[in-house]
Amino acid sequence: MTTQPGRGLVLVVEDDPAIAELASLYLRRDGFGVQVEADGGAALATIRRMRPVAIVLDIGLSGMDGIEICRALRADGDWTPVLFVTARDDELDRLLGLEIGADDYLTKPFSPRELSARVRTVLRRAAGAAPPAETYTAGGVRVDVTQRRVWAAETEVALTSTEFDLLTHLVKRPGQVFSREQLLSSVWGYAASAGTRTVDVHIAQLRGKLGGHSPIRTVRGIGYAADAG
Repeated sequence: MTTQPGRGLVLVVEDDPAIAELASLYLRRDGFGVQVEADGGAALATIRRMRPVAIVLDIGLSGMDGIEICRALRADGDWTPVLFVTARDDELDRLLGLEIGADDYLTKPFSPRELSARVRTVLRRAAGAAPPAETYTAGGVRVDVTQRRVWAAETEVALTSTEFDLLTHLVKRPGQVFSREQLLSSVWGYAASAGTRTVDVHIAQLRGKLGGHSPIRTVRGIGYAADAG
């Protein structure tokens, strides 16, 4: 079922009707339009047809699962924010989702209020309002905050909204060391109890995408910093 979007349309891809309905209820209360799909293949077609502002994506779908859907979107250059939901308390599942370009994840059972808050958060990051002509250089990396674009040397690099915000947070403060807890709070807006492993995964993804131009330095026992350009 679809509702008229106010803040934009969120696609909920979930094959458990009770969970889908509860998630939809809270998202609608927050002013979002909601479309629900239970089948992976149908969900991918709906994404391409309706262009939602965000996708709440269950990993454990029958047929085409959530990982495959996200991988297909990113391969097409579609960087619509994706929030993964998984019933399996398996860190590897969640980290794999982040590695292929998901913006966040929740493990079932979850609070529908938290789900809605997470959706708002990833959308704020994707919108990324910034001061005019705000550009930073660190190592061989240039970050244009205004346009939310990143170059490693002369090659533009595609980042998720979360990866972009994490990189920007570091390069804005060259040489300053941040703990994982500080990064989780400042970039994700979560308390440390949400788990800091996601910070390490995003740092690894950034380094992989930026290659030898990455300015990010690990400070053993503390966290991470970006070296000055």
